[in-house]
Order: sequence, then structure tokens, then C-alpha cells
Amino acid sequence: MFRVARSVTSHNKTLFQNIRWMSELPSTMKAAVVREVGDADALKVETDFPVPEMKPGQVLVKNEFAGINFIDTYHRKGLYARDLPFVGGQEGGGTIAAVSPEASEQGIKVGDRVCYSVFGSYAEYTAVPAAKIMPVPEGVGIDVATSCVVQGMTAHYLTASAHANLIQPGEWCLIHGVGGGTCQWAAQMAKIMGYKVIGTGPKGKADVCEAVGCDELILLDEVPGTAYEDYESVDVVKKVMEVTDGKGVKSVVDGIGKSTVDISIGSLAHRGIFISFGNASGAVPAFPVLRLIGKSAYVTRPKLLDYTTTREEMLWRSGEIFGWLQEGKLNVSVDTTFPLDQAAEGHKYLEAGKSKGKVLYEI
Repeated sequence: MFRVARSVTSHNKTLFQNIRWMSELPSTMKAAVVREVGDADALKVETDFPVPEMKPGQVLVKNEFAGINFIDTYHRKGLYARDLPFVGGQEGGGTIAAVSPEASEQGIKVGDRVCYSVFGSYAEYTAVPAAKIMPVPEGVGIDVATSCVVQGMTAHYLTASAHANLIQPGEWCLIHGVGGGTCQWAAQMAKIMGYKVIGTGPKGKADVCEAVGCDELILLDEVPGTAYEDYESVDVVKKVMEVTDGKGVKSVVDGIGKSTVDISIGSLAHRGIFISFGNASGAVPAFPVLRLIGKSAYVTRPKLLDYTTTREEMLWRSGEIFGWLQEGKLNVSVDTTFPLDQAAEGHKYLEAGKSKGKVLYEI
């Protein structure tokens, strides 16, 4: 239970109620927890996990949806180390259940519709720094807003910033896996920003790939039971060079990893940039930097946190995304929603490559 804390400003003696009395808040909650790293069954649903303590500068969000992302599976497997035990997820949306004095001073109120990206979203409640809260505008559903937070924001920085302006409107980029979640967004955003897009994707998701509006689409055979395509079934580099008149692309957005690193580097134009942001087929192996000398190429391995370093930057990115959604320029596909009780099944579904859009938990 939260107590009411009041403060009086020295300037105008105005009385503020800074923390809302929320007597209905429980002390425990349902959450999907990892106590030992491993396969999807390592994600266990617990009904008596402590509700997180709201610290100064934070709010408490009552979650309606949580997004399922590949990075969550990397945490669960131990590829990206986390302190154990931990509540899974880092993408959620819902309504504000309680606010700290600092959050109240920023105009954040109980009942506000919000989305966010912090660890611990696979739960009924998540404590979120006020600086990480993104208001959800009218006309955008919480499920769609939640879908935006990791995949949409990732797609935005990949297409707007990670290329360091080494690609200009009217030039070609290559985006792998446009039948999947993040790169469905990325392909659409790249088109909005004026780039010409070559997309790769599986034949089994041809309808999804075609819907994102790539200028050229390379469809590949599928690898059964995986979240990526058979990149040996088509000579992708040859196709890219045919499309670009032998010049290559100025930017490659690659979330596939091990199976596509050679293709991505081989497809680059002079002074092009290889943006490696994921490991769907396995981590990219180390390679000598001298390999880039042939085209004076660039390589970067970015992450979302480094492209949302300030609240202003975060709100700029989310504002553009929500604006495009409201204008009908972006189409968001929520593929499947699992109840949180089926936490392991959600991870299995994603890792098996079954999704044709965003996968969510409904809390």
C-alpha cells in the first residue's frame, strides 16, 4: 500500500498530492520468471511474485500487454547475461497505477495510457522511470502501442540513425527478413524516409513480405522450425548487384546474424554500412576488420538503449511512429496474443518462426 506524501513548494505554497493512494494494489502479482537460464520452459509463471517497489522518479504501470521479442529469448537462454532470478520482457503497455512525487511534477497521472521499454514487463505490474514513459495518443490501441516500443523504435533508429547518414534518400538499402516483426517496420519506415528497399524473406510469408512495399523482393526457401530463411537457396548478392547495376547497397539492416554476414558484407556499395542488430540464426562470428578494405565499408552493432539516450530522443522517435500510424503510413500486424499463463508457448512460437507480425502477451 502506498501512503500519501504531500509537499509545499516554497515559491507558491501550492499543495501537491504526489503519490496516489492505491489501496487496491496487491502485494504480489502474476509474473513470468526466469530462475535458471535455458529453453522456453525455463520461463515459469508465478502467481506470488512481489509487486515491484516504486522508487523516486518512477511510476507503477498496470500492464495490459507485454511484447515478446527475440532479445527476450537471448536473456532467457543466457546469451545476454542477466542477474537471476528475473521477470522476463522489456516492452509493455497499460495504465498508470501509481506515481511518485517526481513523476507527478512532470504531469503524469494515475490512469494515463502509456507504453514503455524497461526490464520486467512479463508481469501484472512494472515499475518504470518516468523518463521512460511514452504517452499513447487517442486512436492508438494499447496492443498496437506496445508493439511499437521495441520493434518499432528499433526499426526507427535502424532506418533513421544507425546508418550515420551514409545512405541518402533515393539510394538502395537491403533489409533482411522483412516477413518478421522488426523488419516489417523497418522496410515501411525506409520507404517513408525515401530510400529504395530490397527485402529478403521466406516464400511461406510472401504475402506479408509483399505487403510492406519493398521496391524489390528476394524470396527464399524456409528452414523448417526456425525464425529465418535458407540464405543458401538463392544467390542474394548476385540479385542485389543485378538490381543496383553492380553498385551494391549503401546500407544493410541485418537481424539474421550468422547466416547472412557474408551476404551483407558482399552486398555493400562503396562506403556502405553493414548494420548488424540481431542473431536469429546465431551470433555473427568475429572477422578481421581488413575484410572491409575492398569498399572502405563500415560496420556497426547498435542497440536501442544507445539511440534513446534522452527523453527528448525517445519522444521524437515514438512521436514519429505514432504519427505515421495515425496517418495510415504504417501498418502494424499483431499476429498472435498469448495469455501470460502460456509464457513458454509464446517464446516457442516466436523461435519457431511462425509469426507474421507482432507477438504479445495479454496480462
